[in-house]
Amino acid sequence: MLYDFEFYNPTKIYFGKESLNNLKTELNHYGKNILFVYGGGSIKKIGLYDSIIKILQETSKNVFELAGVMPNPTYEKMMEGAHLIEKHHIDFILAVGGGSVIDCAKGISVAAYQKNPWEKYWINHEDVLHEVIPVGSVLTMVGTGSEMNGGSVITNEEKKLKKGRVFPQKVYPKFSILDPKITYSVPKYQMLSGIFDIFSHLMEQYFSNQDDNVSDDLLEALMKSLIKNTYKAIKDPCNYEARSNIEWISTLALNGLTEVSKTQDWQVHSIEHQLGAYTDCAHGMGLAAISVPYYRFLLSFAPQKFAQFAVNVFQVETKNRSVEEVAKMGIDALAKFIKDTGMCSTLKELNATREMLPLIAASTDLGGGYHDLTQQEVLQILESCYE
Repeated sequence: MLYDFEFYNPTKIYFGKESLNNLKTELNHYGKNILFVYGGGSIKKIGLYDSIIKILQETSKNVFELAGVMPNPTYEKMMEGAHLIEKHHIDFILAVGGGSVIDCAKGISVAAYQKNPWEKYWINHEDVLHEVIPVGSVLTMVGTGSEMNGGSVITNEEKKLKKGRVFPQKVYPKFSILDPKITYSVPKYQMLSGIFDIFSHLMEQYFSNQDDNVSDDLLEALMKSLIKNTYKAIKDPCNYEARSNIEWISTLALNGLTEVSKTQDWQVHSIEHQLGAYTDCAHGMGLAAISVPYYRFLLSFAPQKFAQFAVNVFQVETKNRSVEEVAKMGIDALAKFIKDTGMCSTLKELNATREMLPLIAASTDLGGGYHDLTQQEVLQILESCYE
């Protein structure tokens, strides 16, 4: 059943091959001073940087740049952007990149003009009562869903903490431009990392209660479609059908639609965030390594739901098999998907050391799902997927 809920998402999406043409119109709604936020040199290599600069010039904007946002954006980098906001009286932030760049831009929009934003917003999760600098995005890599939500994951390198939070709707991007062709240049490793991030978002909403809930039907359909299109994209990275489907699944997976009336379980993400704080690994690959042992551990707490996952997502046969057997086969199928696609399945592949594991476990935020993990159980899960 569905419990009472409220749903609203304020982000406008422009999707398709010519969607960048809408940027000029959107920029005309905002002031003169623009902070252009992006990552490494990839947008310059593919010509996107030049296209963006041309549009900014055509709209007579004063452009200030924050380059070099890293895959796990740091608090230091975010604050560099916040200082630019204050110094140049920025009216609008344009984030061009993957989810990390957009996460960083949202963090900048909140942190500008504030004292101790790390403690206020990422540790204490205080409400954002002040006005924020509006953000818009041009997406270059799919996975996080940050283009249509209020999420912002930031790593405090000094404190060895990677923390995420979901900001209120006024922090959501005002618009996001999604052209699947732009994602063609993403290396296979990063493409697969983004794909498993999507898969994890879907699973962590799905494995949260056992009600007959239409949100679960949506989640199962999206997981099936993601699996099918992943194999197509591996075979042909320029398959527009596959890449466009994956991009839209990524957005739907975390824009609030699929979480309606769900309790949700984000413990895999919590563990991976601390793994990332210690290793700076690709987020989705860390999730891939952790998910199978985590769900094997969780299976006994909700065998019926895991059996449903096995049948409806991976088409596991149920004849002459117990619920527990079917449930286990579903996790085996997930492990096979990870292996067959070339995703990471061990922490050792991600440059984790055994000495890190107790530190990761001790600093992981706990709680959620069918069973609230203890720090000892987190350590047990980490040790089981080390190599």
